[in-house]
Amino acid sequence: MTATDTVPVPSFDDADETGRKLVIICSKGSLDMAYPGLVLANAALGEGIETHIFFTFWGFEIINTKTMGDLKFVAMGNPATHMPNAVMGLPGMTALSTKMMRKQIADLDIPEIPEFLDLIHASGGHLWACRMSADMMKLTEDDLYEGVEGIISATDFMELSEGAQTLFI
Repeated sequence: MTATDTVPVPSFDDADETGRKLVIICSKGSLDMAYPGLVLANAALGEGIETHIFFTFWGFEIINTKTMGDLKFVAMGNPATHMPNAVMGLPGMTALSTKMMRKQIADLDIPEIPEFLDLIHASGGHLWACRMSADMMKLTEDDLYEGVEGIISATDFMELSEGAQTLFI
């Protein structure tokens, strides 16, 4: 590209807030990966944006009633912890890291996962589970958080997400 080429820049000045749609794909089920999708969904709902969360693969841990209240934070291999893997791999470090993260979350007055799902559901957010992941994990709607609207196929998801801004987490 040369200096004389023009770069198209979208204009948001006249953006109509109605009709905006956000789809968030949650594919990971650790404590530190559950919150980004839930926080973004909550923020979008607060702005009046139609919001759908699609849980797939390990993201099912977030909506599985047996695991959703006990997600872990595994610090090993995460360079943001600024700790050597030799230390983070010691017995008990996952429990300690999880406890510390839960305290930080609570100190910020952020709800725990089940309560956050309640908040999103009550605010009009749509929660969906992936059919293939449910089949792989041998889970049914009875195993999932009550606010999940259904277990849908990839094709159904494509229809649902048409025209939406999509975030993959």
